[in-house]
Amino acid sequence: MFLKQLFLVFLGLSAGGVIAAGVFAFLAIIGVFPRLIGKTHTNKHIFLYETVIIIGGVLGNVSDIYEIPIHMGGNVFLGIYGLAVGIFVGCLVMSLAETLKALPVISRRIHLAVGLQYVILAIGLGKLIGSLVYFTGNFGQ
Repeated sequence: MFLKQLFLVFLGLSAGGVIAAGVFAFLAIIGVFPRLIGKTHTNKHIFLYETVIIIGGVLGNVSDIYEIPIHMGGNVFLGIYGLAVGIFVGCLVMSLAETLKALPVISRRIHLAVGLQYVILAIGLGKLIGSLVYFTGNFGQ
């Protein structure tokens, strides 16, 4: 019985490691990390970036598996965490859109010669306002 459980632990951790490696490879391929490093001009801290990305992935998986509650900072911590996650997701979406060349296609489809940045800003602000309305509890009551 112990051998079977040990095998299942090994198999689960191996499968999780492969999936996590695939996700991080996908993020690196579409250019999220290189673009952030390039925009912030922090090329000399590559080792730190790699370490923080790996630690973040491991801690995120552990907290998800074991459902570890975070009891610090209350709403302030939650706000900072939400802002950081929102920035990351925004960078991820823009990197994916840039990789797929979605922005030139959108501008050609809607016949927009100038001002695409305002369309993107309006979409982002609309998502922000919609999220704030939804999460403050004033939606659907």
